[in-house]
Amino acid sequence: MMWRWCVSALQLWELFVSSLVHLLYGFYIFSSAVAGDLSQSLNDLVKPNVNIEGEGSVGNKDLPPIVLVHGIFGFGKGRLGGLSYFAGAEKKDERVLVPDLGSLTSIYDRARELFYYLKGGEVDYGEEHSKAFGHSQFGRVYEQGHYPEWDADHPIHFVGHSAGAQVVRVLQQMLADKAFKGHDTDENWVLSITALSGAFNGTTRTYLDGMLPEDGRSMRTISLLQLCRLGVIMYDWLDIAWLKSYYNFGFDHYNITWKKVGIWGLVDCLLGNSGPFASGDWILPDLTIEGSMRLNAHLHTFPDTYYFSYATKRTTKMMGVTVPSSFLSIHPLLFIRVLQMSLWRYPQDVLPPYKGYR
Repeated sequence: MMWRWCVSALQLWELFVSSLVHLLYGFYIFSSAVAGDLSQSLNDLVKPNVNIEGEGSVGNKDLPPIVLVHGIFGFGKGRLGGLSYFAGAEKKDERVLVPDLGSLTSIYDRARELFYYLKGGEVDYGEEHSKAFGHSQFGRVYEQGHYPEWDADHPIHFVGHSAGAQVVRVLQQMLADKAFKGHDTDENWVLSITALSGAFNGTTRTYLDGMLPEDGRSMRTISLLQLCRLGVIMYDWLDIAWLKSYYNFGFDHYNITWKKVGIWGLVDCLLGNSGPFASGDWILPDLTIEGSMRLNAHLHTFPDTYYFSYATKRTTKMMGVTVPSSFLSIHPLLFIRVLQMSLWRYPQDVLPPYKGYR
């Protein structure tokens, strides 16, 4: 009995530390964005706005655009002030596009959003899918697509980071399946797909944060993801316009704001009876090993598309134990995450997700 109490106490302490680290890191990113905006505003007041010819327009305009797709908790151009998810790549060449997709919405929903971001029009999540998961069929409206001429004769290079790589693969399959009503699409609309640490086969981080390896869909009752779920629901329910214009989790099509669902709708969401976390239509189930297997079962590669994948590693073996490879090359607030991932093991009392899993 005493041993169980000790284990529970250690687990709660780890949850507290992890939650604190994530809050601090989020505050660090947000405050950096605000400070950058204030600095830029002051600089604009002091110095005249001088346009330098050719700045931000490097490259041949006749070449295909490059679309950079962010991962979980990411953001596109226009969010978080002047911060850039891709180290300012979109500021160096006007052919580089960085769409702002839902940071926690499902792979499917993000793929639909990406199509309409490029082509233009009102985001259509599909009638069948929308009814199945209980949200509006239509979402954001793009009056002008960022690449409206997109077709097989004007294909695009895609670069996806982490979950963003899987988003692009799902999008290409949708194009091949002609899944966008009113558009005659095919797989050749995609010229190449480049993955940067692409989460094609899922990530064990999802289990560490709270997903249950038994099914890859449910969450532990007490976990980091449960705290995240409560925070996201409150953020969307409060619906503070200036705050959501700065950063948006992407669940607007669920209509869980205080104006639309009231206090009882909030209670229903918090209790897990409605909303994206209840239906499973959010990104974490897609990033479990089981969720990735479900997605991959319907995905194909195509002969006229170039595929590249770059893996990264920040761990090493020390006395037989996997640990972060360097204290200096990892942000201090992220070091604990890397350490947790290094030490996590798939539970021995749970069947492995597939034969041969190590």
